[in-house]
Amino acid sequence: MVEISTSILSVLKGEESKTFFALEKAKTDYFHIDVMDGKFVEKNTYKKMFEYASYIKRISNLPLDVHLMVEDVETAIDEFSCLEPNIITFHYEACKNKEEVNKYINIIKEYNSRVGISIKPETKVEEIFEFLPYIHNVLVMTVEPGKGGQTLLTDMVEKIKVLRKYIDENNLETNIEADGGINLTTAPKVKEAGANILVAGTAILVAKDYKVIIDELRA
Repeated sequence: MVEISTSILSVLKGEESKTFFALEKAKTDYFHIDVMDGKFVEKNTYKKMFEYASYIKRISNLPLDVHLMVEDVETAIDEFSCLEPNIITFHYEACKNKEEVNKYINIIKEYNSRVGISIKPETKVEEIFEFLPYIHNVLVMTVEPGKGGQTLLTDMVEKIKVLRKYIDENNLETNIEADGGINLTTAPKVKEAGANILVAGTAILVAKDYKVIIDELRA
């Protein structure tokens, strides 16, 4: 079963309430929270995403899918954990060594959230194989992180295939989340490759009817 995590990155100020309620009514599976610090990626959404996620927590029971695109991973985990997210995903590239990766995995588990590791397009998926038994999600960036509305990098589909093959051959239960450039044209490709959680923002939020597009992405 494919799940949809709707990125709220481009939700406009003043339209939060209307948009979040509409997304819940449309039955998105998660609210995807793109946390950027202006260092790990150029854009800085840290304060805005904390405000939006806090507001969602007050009005909705839908799970938060927090994606940390930050250099100071530990501080961000500590700060966003107070919102009790379902998933906290950090970037493999933000870690200095394997010990640091394991440290963040354990901290997130201590906060009773599921753990995700994200990899940028240039990172070989084999680099994170050893961590898969200890995490719940791998978030494959199918665009360069930091901007919305980009076009999916087609060679990332092969990366998802390699990851799915390894997960299946090793009887792991790790989810594969694809993030970036997901729309009605690209969704079938990443689903066929093995992704079972799709992150979409622009494709959903520009639609007149959120439910129609979410259902079509999920189908």
